[in-house]
Amino acid sequence: MRTLKVNLDKKTLSSYEIRMGKGILDRVMLLIAKNHKAARYVIVTDSNVNRLYGQVMIAGMEKAGLKTFVIEIPAGESSKNITVVMDVAGRLLAEGADRETMLIALGGGVVGDLTGFIASVYMRSVPYIQVPTTLIGQLDSAIGGKTAVDLPQGKNLLGTFYQPRAVFADVNFLETLPDREFNNGLAEMIKYGIIEDESLFRRLEEDMDAIKSRDSGMLLKMIETCCRIKKSIVEIDEREQGLRRILNFGHTLGHALEAASDYSLSHGEGVALGMIAAARLSVIMNYLSRVESDRVKSVIARAGLPTTIDASLSMDEVIRRFRADKKKRDDVIHFVLIKKIGMPFVNGSIHDQQIADVLEEMKDETVS
Repeated sequence: MRTLKVNLDKKTLSSYEIRMGKGILDRVMLLIAKNHKAARYVIVTDSNVNRLYGQVMIAGMEKAGLKTFVIEIPAGESSKNITVVMDVAGRLLAEGADRETMLIALGGGVVGDLTGFIASVYMRSVPYIQVPTTLIGQLDSAIGGKTAVDLPQGKNLLGTFYQPRAVFADVNFLETLPDREFNNGLAEMIKYGIIEDESLFRRLEEDMDAIKSRDSGMLLKMIETCCRIKKSIVEIDEREQGLRRILNFGHTLGHALEAASDYSLSHGEGVALGMIAAARLSVIMNYLSRVESDRVKSVIARAGLPTTIDASLSMDEVIRRFRADKKKRDDVIHFVLIKKIGMPFVNGSIHDQQIADVLEEMKDETVS
């Protein structure tokens, strides 16, 4: 089992460990019993993950002497809303959950975001643990304390910064992950290479076949590399006031594309398209070479992610969603561009027409 420590402003309560490995679930239960004591534990999971791992978790928790019950939500992005938050909170109350209760998020990004948000507001906060079962959760969304639910106007518009007490990532969970969900995680992995680590990006170019075959040793190395990058950024800028903004590379447009497609595009697919668009904008604004932009598109294609936008998608709706982005300041959206792979920067002067032109170009390629 490998361990990384997220150290936040020397605050013991906010700092926590990320533990990762293969076949570590039994040890996870013992570590929870030893280091994260609570009067009771509530596993929040979705219908897909509960079917695969719910009973395994319950049995392991009970074997470790931990009083536990499960709350299941429907699988999918559509569950990440305030109605489901109210439903889960009501079920917590019905079960007698109080401030001595610890929540455990067992699932992907939706479950992690939703559970973290509920933990941050239920009875003015209860502790929670992340047990991510998806690639995107293990290398990105479970780390850093961003919690959120969606509003009709866009993704993640209602949320908090609230750190988990621990993150446990078992790569065995990835064996049952559908290909499309696995590829979502590859989009975030590619992002880390682009914004921070050109050697990671080269490994993705060279070893994509081994990664996509889900070689556990390779995956564990890549997940640890991504976690190290994210933890180092979060330690410097926990609340996204500066450096942490670079983690949004591809996300500002990606979220807009997701929402405009009524979530027929998955998170990773939206981010993949957003990264290609951001690279092209970087070329247009004379920051990035065309060769580097083509490398971005090529590795995204090899990951099995989309590189063109469906011709039926309304660009007016995408721009409207983009303008509603929660990260804007005084009507300026801090858009992450790149000067080269491994060298991002934040630009506040992107115009809607520049974005629309790039997106239309990416649509035209669909039918050419």
